[in-house]
Amino acid sequence: MEPTAFFGAIAHETRLRCMLLLQASDELCVCELTHAIGASQPHVSRHLGQLRELGLVIDRRTGLWIHYRINPGLPAWIFEVLDAAAAGVGRDAPFARDVAALDSMPNRPDAPRCA
Repeated sequence: MEPTAFFGAIAHETRLRCMLLLQASDELCVCELTHAIGASQPHVSRHLGQLRELGLVIDRRTGLWIHYRINPGLPAWIFEVLDAAAAGVGRDAPFARDVAALDSMPNRPDAPRCA
């Protein structure tokens, strides 16, 4: 992974917010990300697709849901950057609000129906 590709990818607010939520949660369904970020499903899915194309995230399908997680095969420096970003901005808006929204989300994917 080239540093310019990584930093270019997380330069967009939606992709950064998704990456930080995934970094904190290990794996999330698209519906969880849309709920937490407060954006439409097509918007979030488009940005997740870009992250997937770059190899930053991987996905798996479970029934109707697609779950994403950060690619565990990425270089260690990327995880260090994400850890530092989460520590630096995790208490600020919109990042803290994203985590709170996710924590309060009803009908998480392990329930019979996703929100």
